[in-house]
Amino acid sequence: MLRVIVRRLLQLVVTLIALSALIFIWLRNLPGGPVEALLGERATPERRVLLTKALGYDQPILVQYGKFMQRVVTGDFGNSIRTGDPVTEVISRAFPATIELALAAMIIAVGLGVPLGYLAARWRGRSLDNLTIAGTLLGISIPIFFLGYLLKDVFTQNIHWFPPSGRLTTGLDNTHVTGFFVLDGLLTREFDASADALWHLILPAITLATIPLAVIVRITRASVLDVLNEDYVRTAEAKGLRHRTIRGRHILRNALLPVVTTIGLQTGALLSGAVLTEKVYNWGGLGTLITDSITGGRDYPVLQAIILLAALVFVVVNLLVDLSYAFIDPRVRVR
Repeated sequence: MLRVIVRRLLQLVVTLIALSALIFIWLRNLPGGPVEALLGERATPERRVLLTKALGYDQPILVQYGKFMQRVVTGDFGNSIRTGDPVTEVISRAFPATIELALAAMIIAVGLGVPLGYLAARWRGRSLDNLTIAGTLLGISIPIFFLGYLLKDVFTQNIHWFPPSGRLTTGLDNTHVTGFFVLDGLLTREFDASADALWHLILPAITLATIPLAVIVRITRASVLDVLNEDYVRTAEAKGLRHRTIRGRHILRNALLPVVTTIGLQTGALLSGAVLTEKVYNWGGLGTLITDSITGGRDYPVLQAIILLAALVFVVVNLLVDLSYAFIDPRVRVR
């Protein structure tokens, strides 16, 4: 088990280094580049030369990359071109909002997806199975931005069940501790703020959860159907074991490996899906920050930090998924 962990950690480091090299090369080959973005309308040939030298862009590419990695390791991504604030501060203000939204969406997707997939497989060909298949096809095919605007129009404009945008009602006092508004309200015992943040969270989370929910349902259904045809399941049923024992020990546990893999991949994909969802609901997380950094003056330092952060989250989630295999299936520990 220890060898598996060490091997996965080494793969994680190699992946991040390779990605950092790609980002480094990409930023320096974009039209205009960081120098043009920093100078803006003040760009003149003389100023370009001076800033290029000041930033070290006149040095060999390997030297530039080495200095870039030294700053990355220490958490120094420079300052935002748009605001002038340190990039770490800019991202730390937006990161909790995206993580809170992604976690809520994944709780919905897993909490509904696994039971629905299991029931659809157990009642294959019946009404629930047919409705589930139709619902998952609909969930995968509807674009997130269209679904977001549709839900927003129905539930905020017509029947006024949920607030239309933002993370908290304007004017509501709350103490920020972690940046996760629901958790902050619980920690500070400001339960009204926690409830209000949760109320704002529900509709964006449902919107973001639709695609991973549909995927998890389909994968769970297919995996459970494969396991139901195995000899050990029929043997357990012939022995007269309780249905709860068969379901938990023989069916679900053996069907979980592809489901867990899918959950890990979908968790990483939520970061990209959050861009559209946050824009629809004016959420103010990383998705909004990415959009503003691209359209508001090519904020390269913020963009490269967000890409590296998203990659780190993705590989860490998949590392945890790989390690969870050993707890789900003992045969993985043996291999």
